Amino acid sequence: MPIADEISSLVAGHTPGTRLVYGPDALAQLGELAASLNADRVLLVSDPGVTAAGHTQRAAGFLHDAGLTVTQFTEAHENPTTRDVEACVGVARRARPQVIVAIGGGSALDTAKGCNFIYTNGGAMADYWGVGKATQPMLPFIAVPTTHGTGSETQSFALVADATTHQKMACGDPKALPQIAVLDPKLTLTQPPRVAACTSIDAITHAVEAFVCTRRNAVSCAYALASFKLTLPAFRAMRTDPSDLDARGDLLLGAAYAGLAIENSMLGAAHATANPLTATFNITHGHAVGIMLPHVVNYNAQDPATHQQYLELARAAGLDGVSELIHALRENLTLAQLPANPGDIPGQSGKPLGETLASDAIPALAASAATQWTGTFNPRPVTAGDFEALYRLAFASRGYNPA
Repeated sequence: MPIADEISSLVAGHTPGTRLVYGPDALAQLGELAASLNADRVLLVSDPGVTAAGHTQRAAGFLHDAGLTVTQFTEAHENPTTRDVEACVGVARRARPQVIVAIGGGSALDTAKGCNFIYTNGGAMADYWGVGKATQPMLPFIAVPTTHGTGSETQSFALVADATTHQKMACGDPKALPQIAVLDPKLTLTQPPRVAACTSIDAITHAVEAFVCTRRNAVSCAYALASFKLTLPAFRAMRTDPSDLDARGDLLLGAAYAGLAIENSMLGAAHATANPLTATFNITHGHAVGIMLPHVVNYNAQDPATHQQYLELARAAGLDGVSELIHALRENLTLAQLPANPGDIPGQSGKPLGETLASDAIPALAASAATQWTGTFNPRPVTAGDFEALYRLAFASRGYNPA
């Protein structure tokens, strides 16, 4: 049964809040889609890399062709901060847009969402940290991902860091959900190989964590299962042939499905442990979650109910059991040529982190992980001591063999 038909049968009666427009050259529909939202003026948000690849200009051209006035903000940065959002808001106030379009990775999409919060509701980003704090309507938003990983195009949360404290703020509101996501796999061909790998691993992690988290439900599990069935084999196919547009399409669609799974549930301890690795050692998010996910799955699988859920997920992807699932997740890093041990990653000094790790680094990472919101939804409760044990396993692993 095709994945789309399978999802329809599993989530009968559920209509996602975001309309998915999928297919090669789907970007050509952008002008028509924006005009359908009764817009004359559009704010187009992107980043320098996407602009250098020519995608921003093509998007602007399709919007112009539909008779729309387009103002561009092309300075979204990786891991956007409140300064990025404030700069975008300044451009929006001059342009007075009726719709916001973002094209790029999760950072561009999050910058646009953050701008939407402040432009329509005022105040500062910190005012919206949490859920449902926007009191006024927000502008219609079209998301055009150029990476297959974050799932931001189907989620109502913006992740924005405080520029001073570096604290990441998850700002969520149903009004921030993109009305439309344009999924054009051709846009992902310009990703650097490492970016393509890290974003794909992030999407796979989203599916695995959403499938077992404490907020799991029939809708989220249907999307997570469909996502995993698409993304795991597609990642392998893409690594074999980076020009495989079918594989990239499956990854892009699977990432959007994983985003829908998160939107209807939540994540878990892999994300809770990954965020401190990124904040402390600047390890790319997709790499960080890929490092921690096998250890977290092994930890969670000690709970019998969660073990059965992982078994269902494994079998859906043609894997024999939970141990094979863990091996496959770890193998993703090997395929991507990314270290599975954070101690092997070069630090700021150029030496591997394992050689320069301070004695209190792991307890500090664990203390930070214990404050992460996503960890509260892990299927097996996780204490600061448990987080410390997970980090020690990750830093000690060489040829890790799961139980």
